Amino acid sequence: MCELFGVCGQHRLYLNEYLRTFYGHCDKHPHGWGLAIMNGNDAVIEKESKKASKSEVLKERLRHTMKEKTVLAHIRYATIGNVELWNCHPYTAIDESGRRWTMIHNGTIFEYEGLDKYSRIQSGDTDSERILLYIIDRMNQAAEKKGRALNPVERFQVLDSIFPDLAVGNKLNILLYDGEQMYVHTNCRKTLYYLHKDEAYFFATVPLTDDDWQPVPFTQLLGYRDGMHVYEGQIHGNEYVDDPENYKYLYQIFADL
Repeated sequence: MCELFGVCGQHRLYLNEYLRTFYGHCDKHPHGWGLAIMNGNDAVIEKESKKASKSEVLKERLRHTMKEKTVLAHIRYATIGNVELWNCHPYTAIDESGRRWTMIHNGTIFEYEGLDKYSRIQSGDTDSERILLYIIDRMNQAAEKKGRALNPVERFQVLDSIFPDLAVGNKLNILLYDGEQMYVHTNCRKTLYYLHKDEAYFFATVPLTDDDWQPVPFTQLLGYRDGMHVYEGQIHGNEYVDDPENYKYLYQIFADL
């Protein structure tokens, strides 16, 4: 699978050591790396379809001090989609109100009919990209119904209506940022952890320091803003448990295409 790292802080933090440790896990996740640095609705995204330790771009980035409030980082182990640049995370898209959404995903969508149509319009081949396109459409539909852009609470409510259904039978570890708020979801036990420190929340697939990291509450959407925990969604209970047989079936489907 993949690994995720994210930061939602109240102020800018030095992140070089966190990122060096995170990208140091790339031997087990060699199919690409990505980094998104967010500043409000703007995002600087760098990614390559190569092992992070082989990237001169990443080495140069980490040679310089990185002091940021909001960051998403990803290392990829491909399950769905070829090892290509357009299949690397983070993904980003802008909704009809002009709001930028940026997302990283660890998991696999084995079946969800609502995503199928996006395979015809997406840039790459991954289920992760289809999730983001689906979210954008749902946000646009909700805004159109109200006749205005959604406020922060309404955006959270739309997501809280999406994730319970999407999590049924699928692994859905996601970090998502909308230019103002970060949304966090996991439905697989002990596959996403958080650390509350220095007026910030750090999230990672595995703990990155000797601090007291805790498992992220699972089967529940969580919302964060400026280093504060601001929303909790419904506890939907759609837990995913890794089963190698699921992947055997999935790989067979793609082998037959």
